[in-house]
Amino acid sequence: MATPPKGAQPRIIALANQKGGVGKTTSAINLAAAMAASRRVLLLDLDPQGNASTGLGIARTARGAGSYALLTGQKSLAEVIQPSSVANLSLVAADPDLAGAEVELVGEDHREQRLRQSLRAPGALADYDVVFLDCPPSLGLLTLNALVAADGVLVPLQTEFFALEGVSQITQTIERVKRALNPGLRLEGILLTMFDRRNNLSELVAADVRGFFKAQVLETVIPRNIRLSEAPSHGVPVNQYDPRSPGALAYAKAAEELLARQP
Repeated sequence: MATPPKGAQPRIIALANQKGGVGKTTSAINLAAAMAASRRVLLLDLDPQGNASTGLGIARTARGAGSYALLTGQKSLAEVIQPSSVANLSLVAADPDLAGAEVELVGEDHREQRLRQSLRAPGALADYDVVFLDCPPSLGLLTLNALVAADGVLVPLQTEFFALEGVSQITQTIERVKRALNPGLRLEGILLTMFDRRNNLSELVAADVRGFFKAQVLETVIPRNIRLSEAPSHGVPVNQYDPRSPGALAYAKAAEELLARQP
């Protein structure tokens, strides 16, 4: 992977899907870790469940100030960034109060702009090439903040029966945000996850999604792989837990594909 030119603006990618259990956080962790092989990467955990933080080895009791403090203006971005066990990968953890952020922000002016203001402040992201935003499984205010702050949206999509029904809702939301709040927002791509080659349904769903979304669907698919499920319990991404596993190899390939798509 070629390195980006010096002084280039970091690319901000939100991983969003209002459906839970689609591999969104798994994709955020493992794409970030894969890109960290050649890029300086920052991952923001915007999901109150905090699974991305746990999956990178940050225990709930050790998180301190994180994305809640950032969104509510209590801390600057520099004050909430912490290192992970992966070289070149930093993290803004989901602090325990994040679950209350949507309620607290609902009456605030420009509440949907909070994250954008923090990330777009002069020099805030000078040390990073790529920023990933791991969104909660909903289309609430936390996800809206991510979509307003992002350059692009990557939609992880499980190859199961209701997949297309779910992805149409998030793509409609992206279009609404683009029209009203973030004209530069684009669909970065759709990443097919939990793919099982032994299951005809996976093949059929993948064909349907590719038929509808064409080149917006990444060529790389993420297989069902037990190593992907095991890695978070050890607090490391799959490329550290088992670098030769099908899951690790697939995320490395997906990361290369995403970088190649950069406009």
